[in-house]
Amino acid sequence: MSLSLDDVNRIAKLARIRVNETEAAGYQTQLNGIFGLIEAMQAVDTAGVQPMAHGQEVFQRLRADVVTEPNRRDAFLAVAPQTEAGLYLVPKVIE
Repeated sequence: MSLSLDDVNRIAKLARIRVNETEAAGYQTQLNGIFGLIEAMQAVDTAGVQPMAHGQEVFQRLRADVVTEPNRRDAFLAVAPQTEAGLYLVPKVIE
């Protein structure tokens, strides 16, 4: 696929970018170069290649999900100014 100068100007107008003719010609060259790379990548035979989530085979070591702290909920609720049914009561700030 190759973009014409009119295509580049139309894209610039849609993106609301003001470009002069010299800039448009430069963008045309750059965009056509990008499209050339895409065509080259699409030409590669990837049959039998499994998709990867990362460029290297790396794994994150995970620790076991175990509780290490005691449940101190009752102690925290005991020192709160106001509680009800295991919840902290706070003054109403929005009416």
